[in-house]
Amino acid sequence: MSADDISKPVDTYRPADDEDYMNERQLAYFRKKLLTWKNEILAGSKETVSVMQKETENHPDLVDRASSESDRALELRTRDRQRKLISKIDEAISRIDDGSYGFCEETGEPIGLGRLEARPTATLSIEAQERHERSERVHRDD
Repeated sequence: MSADDISKPVDTYRPADDEDYMNERQLAYFRKKLLTWKNEILAGSKETVSVMQKETENHPDLVDRASSESDRALELRTRDRQRKLISKIDEAISRIDDGSYGFCEETGEPIGLGRLEARPTATLSIEAQERHERSERVHRDD
């Protein structure tokens, strides 16, 4: 390892197309990205619970009370979506562990670094996802 390698921060690594696809370094990168994302969601959830516990005051004004209830309902829906996202993150981490991460579950082809960078929980290649969405539209229109 050269002095240049030591001085480079690890966090600046980005997977590149000229590397072997889903090599150890790329898998470690995506694992860290997924775990960081999950931890941010969990921290936000804890903050929401804390804020909601503090905001138990009773609003005498009906408009204030309705606004507060609306805000609370929106926050709870958001947290429910994030709970489902945590499940997808955990599934992606499991795929990293079993060696299937980064490969389309329909075709077995690489999903692609760009797609995984934008959506690290992706399980389908862009082409397979488009076919899936077209199929959903056809069945929805029936």
